[in-house]
Amino acid sequence: MKLRIKEVCQMRNTTQKELAEKLGVSEVTLSRASNGNTSLPLLEKIANILEIEISELFAPSSSGGIIGVIRIGATNYNINSVPDLSRLLDRIESGEIVL
Repeated sequence: MKLRIKEVCQMRNTTQKELAEKLGVSEVTLSRASNGNTSLPLLEKIANILEIEISELFAPSSSGGIIGVIRIGATNYNINSVPDLSRLLDRIESGEIVL
C-alpha cells in the first residue's frame, strides 16, 4: 500500500529529502516507507514531524488533489482537508505564519 508521504510533504512545503534528514534516515529508507515497507515507529516519527495523525498517511488522496490553496505572502498552502485548514489556522494564531 502506497502511503501519502510525498503528498503530505508537498502540503507542508517540505521536500522528502528534508523529511529524511529530520528523521535521520536515508532517502531510500523514506522511499521504501512511502511504498508501505516500513515500521510503526518510523510512521510515528513521520507523522510527528509532519504534524499529522498516522491515519492521514493512509487516507486516500482527494480525487484530483487540491481542494483549495491559500496564499500568504509568497507562499502557497495547499488545503486538502479540514485538518489541513485547522493546522494552518493554528500556525497563524501561534505567530509561526505572519499575515
